[in-house]
Amino acid sequence: MSAIRTYTSDVAFTPAVKAIQARKGSRHGYARMEQAGGWQATISDELADFIAAQTSVFLATVNAEGQPYIQHRGGPAGFLKVLDAHTIAFVDFAGNKQYISSGNLSENPKAHLFLMDYAHRQRVKIWGEARVVEGDDALIARLMPEGYAARPEQVILFTVAAWDSNCPQHIPVRYEAADVAAALDARDARIQALEQELHTLRAGQSA
Repeated sequence: MSAIRTYTSDVAFTPAVKAIQARKGSRHGYARMEQAGGWQATISDELADFIAAQTSVFLATVNAEGQPYIQHRGGPAGFLKVLDAHTIAFVDFAGNKQYISSGNLSENPKAHLFLMDYAHRQRVKIWGEARVVEGDDALIARLMPEGYAARPEQVILFTVAAWDSNCPQHIPVRYEAADVAAALDARDARIQALEQELHTLRAGQSA
């Protein structure tokens, strides 16, 4: 049974968390955030765009004994789908067959998504509940990235309870290899064009 929450951020700011915030001096600031509206509980257009651009996600689950587990999932940009203002979904591709996340969710639906954009030094944390959907070929076909060479096994449906976007502190700047390759190709093409332009100018001066 879910606890009664006064603020959206109460999904993370439990009484124990608030007590430590008070002891360490940050409670006043977070209290003002709560009273001003706090974290969002629905997927905004900006968050939907951020999700659509991601090529990986970390899914955290907890088993019945309280032991957490974090699983990494990846795919081409767009493999994470926003179905509506409260639902994110993705195809769970066949992997090492440990099924820890699936087992955890069968006992405890509470879950967390952690998304990192290293190029723009941004992270988004999403709290909610998740469930595994097996045997729904139509849903898999709807969510499966086009042309992606992976074997779909099931679908993860994630219902958003709250989300927060963090500051960029300590996030290293990293770029996708494909983006770096494209930038280098563009640079090389520009250099080649400039060299050709210079060659043409010199040829005109010599004439």
